[in-house]
Amino acid sequence: MATAPSVSYSMTVRLEVPASGTAVSQLTTAVESSGGSVTGLDVTASGHEKLRIDVTIAASSTSHADEIVEGLRDIEGVVLGKVSDRTFLMHLGGKIEMASKHPIRNRDDLSMIYTPGVARVCMAIAENPEDARRLTIKRNSVAVVTDGSAVLGLGNIGPMAALPVMEGKAALFKRFAGIDAWPICLDTQDTDEIVAIVKAIAPGFAGINLEDISAPRCFEIEARLREALDIPVFHDDQHGTAIVVLAALTNALRVVGKSIGDVRVVMSGAGAAGTAILKLLIAAGVKHAVVADIHGVVHAGREDLVAADPDSPLRWIADNTNPRASPAPSRRPSSAPTSSSASPPRTS
Repeated sequence: MATAPSVSYSMTVRLEVPASGTAVSQLTTAVESSGGSVTGLDVTASGHEKLRIDVTIAASSTSHADEIVEGLRDIEGVVLGKVSDRTFLMHLGGKIEMASKHPIRNRDDLSMIYTPGVARVCMAIAENPEDARRLTIKRNSVAVVTDGSAVLGLGNIGPMAALPVMEGKAALFKRFAGIDAWPICLDTQDTDEIVAIVKAIAPGFAGINLEDISAPRCFEIEARLREALDIPVFHDDQHGTAIVVLAALTNALRVVGKSIGDVRVVMSGAGAAGTAILKLLIAAGVKHAVVADIHGVVHAGREDLVAADPDSPLRWIADNTNPRASPAPSRRPSSAPTSSSASPPRTS
């Protein structure tokens, strides 16, 4: 089945067309016959013989966008101009910025915002470190930390390629919670180094949001930072996803009038998100859960888990799910009368 056109693959194409009554209809017909969708059409210049038109089009993929452009190029009398990828345009120069809360209009403003006036504030914090939350941006700041090892569904693409995602997450923090978040992309995938770096930068933040760090390292990094720091540490890929799944399951069960302790949950995926989802569901009252990963159903008798480290995440899943050790998820224990599935979605 063909994928529907999406704003994610939206482009604006500048065209010169004959100033005839059929020019616009030819353009829209060409786009729609190629499977695209015209979402905007603006005449930016007009004359007796020519019109300059900016056509905004949604496609289903990059290759589909190229096909649509070629279709427009083939229309007789049409001159193809600039083609702009709207998603890339939105990312030019980055998506976030730092802005001052107070204008610097004159020497007095400068003297209070910066030196010499700021020195008094520094000394106040030195005498009472708790004042940092009151007198600085610390109380409203979150570090969005990644090593680029598990970015979206793209895999290990590194810290620089991960930056657009971290900028986007920072923008969401600001838009939906009013929180100032800062992308921190680390050029290391060593667990000890990541823990040390985050501990070193923690004084400037009120919270740490770990993002797109691959399993199983993400579990250790989060646990060690929670133990070492006096500020919240949150791994979005685990806990953000888990919160959404629990909310969805709670609402679904409310609709069908079932109890979370009575249904059987079947999960596909035992990575960072899947493990966190499972832990939250169990804490919420799930008693019957079966988890499958790439090797099949997770259970204590599975060959690769018999001698597994007792503290490993996968062993924890084996010890806390599938009480009847079902080798296949299709076999339902008679004590679990209803079935509900939770396949962990991916969040950005």
